[in-house]
Amino acid sequence: MDTAVVPRSLRILLLVVAWFSAVSALVGMVGLTVGGGMGLPPEWLAGSPFDGYLWPGVILGVVVGGTQVLTLVAQYRGYALAAGLHAAAGLVMMIWIFVEIAVMLVWSPLHGVYFVAGLAQVVLAVLALGAWPRPFLARSGERPHRP
Repeated sequence: MDTAVVPRSLRILLLVVAWFSAVSALVGMVGLTVGGGMGLPPEWLAGSPFDGYLWPGVILGVVVGGTQVLTLVAQYRGYALAAGLHAAAGLVMMIWIFVEIAVMLVWSPLHGVYFVAGLAQVVLAVLALGAWPRPFLARSGERPHRP
């Protein structure tokens, strides 16, 4: 992410969302694998390819948490692709939540929290990539001349 172009406040917001998502995914992985499913009923997995919460926990930690960690590393090292990785990591979070709800057929307020976190990360990343016009109300191109 070109830090000279992206406002500091936007970079900080991206870091906050990515850290929140990364820590949540890694804690979730530990809870689902080592913690025996964190008290989630096994019936919620009925009809899914999983017979327990071990593999969903591994996928959560490696895929969702891994993309967030990769994104954080890219941003801290100042790589130009950091904003794009933020967008990808936010999409991964939203897809994870969508698939989790579709598989378990259960909704929790936490699903909403994490979906909104993913959505916020995507929106912030798109803004960091330059989608926010400067000045905000500027017109693009010339207006047709009216007699």
